[in-house]
Amino acid sequence: MTLVPLPAFADNYIWMLQDGRHAIVVDPGQAPPVFDALERHGLQLAAILVTHHHADHTGGVAALRDATGAKVFGPASETVPQPCIPLKQGDTAEVLGLRFEVIDIPGHTAGHIAFFLPAGDHGEPIVFCGDTLFSGGCGRLFEGTPAQMLSSLDALARLPGDTRVCCGHEYTLSNLKFAAAVEPGNTELARYRAACEARRARGEPTLPSQLDTETRINPFLRSREASVQQAVLAHARLSAKADEVDVFAALRQWKNDFR
Repeated sequence: MTLVPLPAFADNYIWMLQDGRHAIVVDPGQAPPVFDALERHGLQLAAILVTHHHADHTGGVAALRDATGAKVFGPASETVPQPCIPLKQGDTAEVLGLRFEVIDIPGHTAGHIAFFLPAGDHGEPIVFCGDTLFSGGCGRLFEGTPAQMLSSLDALARLPGDTRVCCGHEYTLSNLKFAAAVEPGNTELARYRAACEARRARGEPTLPSQLDTETRINPFLRSREASVQQAVLAHARLSAKADEVDVFAALRQWKNDFR
């Protein structure tokens, strides 16, 4: 299985797994990039995985399903294009001999899910996490609470460290600019930021990232670290007695306002 990011819109990625004959796509907000890839590589679309209901992740689902007969798998508690096989925490989706484990990760939307593929013949494990975890950042809280998002990020952080993180947007450089404001002394963050800037200068994606890298450079996975807590407390003028959810909420608000 080969993992390929298909650019869509201004900064979305539609993720494709393909074996030379068949393909699986994740969060196709547009159909044309997928049709182009299928034709270019001579592939048959077997399945569509949907992490959440936003149109930039679902807009191409109906056209692709109708043209190919691909099965659609998506969150049980969100309104996504039908027919769709509904999934929730603990469920699995089996396609092309692959067994995707479903993880509930509410916060960005109320019923957001992730698809986790353990290590196998395709290589290292993979998580398709939509707009919950980004490289260097996390999604905005449109429908969920800070407590939910913190819990969702904790669930993703428990995955194996070599997990490839396949998120929905190329937001990495702007996220890392913010991360550097939070942890200016994080030398690994500085190295990672320089590497990502070089990739973008070459026209290459920064994704997928790797989970163990994210745990070292992403402030939203590091909100309990003393360096991040101290920065948030000072920025938001919070009491030292603020709990971990208060700190996370203030960190997310700081990012919302950051320019």
